[in-house]
Amino acid sequence: MTGPAHIAMFSIAAHGHVNPSLEVIRELVARGHRVTYAIPPLFAGKVAGTGAEPKLWHSTLPGPDDDPEAWGTTLLDNVEPFLNDAVQALPQLVEAYEGDTPDLVLHDITSYPARVLGHRWGVPVISLSPNLVAWEGYEKEIAEPMWEEPRRTERGRAYYARFRAWLEENGITQHPDDFAGRPDRSLVLIPRVLQPHADRVDERVYSFVGACQGDRGAEGDWQRPAGAEKVVLVSLGSSFTKQPEFYRECVRAFGGLPGWHLVLQIGGHVNPAELGDVPENVEVRSWVPQLAVLRQADLFVTHAGAGGSQEGLATATPMIAVPQAVDQFGNADMLQGLGVARHVPAGEATAEVLRAAASSLVEDPEVARRLKGIQAEMAEEGGTRRAADLIEAELR
Repeated sequence: MTGPAHIAMFSIAAHGHVNPSLEVIRELVARGHRVTYAIPPLFAGKVAGTGAEPKLWHSTLPGPDDDPEAWGTTLLDNVEPFLNDAVQALPQLVEAYEGDTPDLVLHDITSYPARVLGHRWGVPVISLSPNLVAWEGYEKEIAEPMWEEPRRTERGRAYYARFRAWLEENGITQHPDDFAGRPDRSLVLIPRVLQPHADRVDERVYSFVGACQGDRGAEGDWQRPAGAEKVVLVSLGSSFTKQPEFYRECVRAFGGLPGWHLVLQIGGHVNPAELGDVPENVEVRSWVPQLAVLRQADLFVTHAGAGGSQEGLATATPMIAVPQAVDQFGNADMLQGLGVARHVPAGEATAEVLRAAASSLVEDPEVARRLKGIQAEMAEEGGTRRAADLIEAELR
């Protein structure tokens, strides 16, 4: 087709899954397309700010304001909620789009109903991946060993049986693993340098467009304090922030350190009083406009989520990676392998270790040189405009 289309985007109420798509959506709206965005109410305002029309549905997943412990600890604890949510969300989304079938479906990797609806409607479906994607050999090397034990349990077998039955009810014969992890077409919203085994990724399916960051002006600004020779931002993202002991170590590492200013984002699950006495050079916030701070920072202590990792790379900021969960461990290793970060396991992140890593990173000209090189490579990946071009190509 030519001319404006109706494009439908689907995601869940999680910053790390919504934020990467927002600039792409804004660009599609600016190009004259009608974009609807299926999202729980918590993110309706953020979505509406792009010019897209929110289509609201209610989710059973733990939200950004819930205790991260609600996600449980095992692999099945982590995956079952997504299937449960998909099963109850699908009828809501069918109703929301009744008489309003889109020309193309975009979806975050967590949105199983989007793929089902695209199949029902017979329209192109494109996954927007905010983190790493499967490479040739991924199943054998990573997925099969990880699932070997859960698959043998009654609970694991029940999970797969339920997933298969739900897909079959909707006319889909794919195995659940392929359905969830092997899209027909995907735009990867991370820089290629963060992708493990990038040379083994099928580029007929996956296109790396890199960071789609925009100006983020609406998130607010941040000013570097006068007299701060070095600024360090500490942020564990939006989900795994209930870490008072870690924050105390950060205060010990950088609080009172001559010439340094510490911006400490602690999220909503930690009371500032839990940090004890905080020196004057420490700024404690529940939330910060991260990109605005990073553009002026000298060091980033991060959980190495995909969003934070690429923001550190895009702003050429050396990083100390202290991963907490899921893909963050692999990202931390990738960043360290690029020579722009130190991977410090959470259990080893003492004040002394953090301070030593900080000193070695910010004083090393080779780290700065590598970051500048990666920053230049990322700028050539095309970002938002290329993502929108590729989406329009699927419409044609």
